[in-house]
Amino acid sequence: MIMTEISLKINGKRLNLTVDVRQSLSSILRDKGYMSVKEGCGVGECGACTVLVDGQPLNACIYLATWVNGCEIRTAEGEIKDNQLSDVQQAYLEEGAVQCGFCTPGFVMTSTAFVEKHQGESVSRNQIRKEHAGNLCRCTGYDSIVGAVEKCMNHKDHK
Repeated sequence: MIMTEISLKINGKRLNLTVDVRQSLSSILRDKGYMSVKEGCGVGECGACTVLVDGQPLNACIYLATWVNGCEIRTAEGEIKDNQLSDVQQAYLEEGAVQCGFCTPGFVMTSTAFVEKHQGESVSRNQIRKEHAGNLCRCTGYDSIVGAVEKCMNHKDHK
């Protein structure tokens, strides 16, 4: 085992960690208690482990922990501020965009990145679907997820 030191910020909290150079980002996040980061496929196909790394949605199961040295990571837990759901999380709730919930945190993070990237723009349902193509759900037809994103795009003060 080859160990190395990394420094990163997770949901605003600075951490210095010693990690195995082969360790995935998802494994260190789960080891630190960020249980919203699910490992579905383990090969970057399902998106259940999606987190934001410096604002970009990435599959944490195939992203090495050493690659996040100096980066800021956001998980679904970190989107809750002062016991209030983020606009995206609230829209998912209101639109019924949750079935079993396993894939939901990854979808929420992909949606969060999408809303932040395209805020103030006019986007199509097809564009929303396309940018969520890396997230898979076995329970839903995706319409409620697209509806939740549309709701956020129309909400002026996105948190």
